[in-house]
Amino acid sequence: MALEAQLKQALQHIADLEARDSLKTQFLANISHDLRTPLTAVITHAEILRDGILGPLSERQLESITGIINGGRQLLDQVGEILTYARGAANQLTITRTSFSFADVIAQLSALNESLVSKKGLTLATEVQDGLAPLFADREKVSPIVGNLLGNAIDFTPQGGNVWVRAFGALRNGVEECVVEVGDTGIGISAEHHDLVFREFAQVDSSASRQHHGTGLGLTIARKLVELHGGRIWLESELGQGSRFYFTIPYTVAP
Repeated sequence: MALEAQLKQALQHIADLEARDSLKTQFLANISHDLRTPLTAVITHAEILRDGILGPLSERQLESITGIINGGRQLLDQVGEILTYARGAANQLTITRTSFSFADVIAQLSALNESLVSKKGLTLATEVQDGLAPLFADREKVSPIVGNLLGNAIDFTPQGGNVWVRAFGALRNGVEECVVEVGDTGIGISAEHHDLVFREFAQVDSSASRQHHGTGLGLTIARKLVELHGGRIWLESELGQGSRFYFTIPYTVAP
């Protein structure tokens, strides 16, 4: 009887933990959703001031407003990551497939990061295999994967370094797939941390004085979005030797 009672207690404990985890996920989803509205309002009003709609600003005022906008957008991106993570944890993420050119995705992301690349004095190279077939996937899910990996590559590469994005076709176990490589000549990641970077809320450098900040969810979300498409994601890196992240999107025949 004692063993049966212990078993019941253990099962109840597991049920309580699962319920708490579900509540935590729902809380993250709710608070993230509620934060987006006021944050968007702050950014919008700051942009109105920046554009001079309510009157001219001095140079110092314009610099301050620009800082508010940039900080607001960064915070909004982080809230978006938390919301996406919460939806993924609750199995609420779905994909809507359309046919699109991966070269267009890379070109768009390159243009979005052009000013940051120039500011850091980096070289960004892109390469798409000639004749690479269009993907039949969820563009709104694939683009953030590349965007996150490219943003990390730029962030962790010192001034004067190189960053690149490559896409090519490959055949694995009889399945055709698109392989994407995002690489850099940055600080690199030691082998013992290769699994850690894909875990939720993980930071290789978790100290309060770390130079690179974020939610620690970007790569977790990227992995979730890749796996939703039936693909896989991994990295090759050594400390001080840069990093190369790879992910695949299997080709699915469009109806």
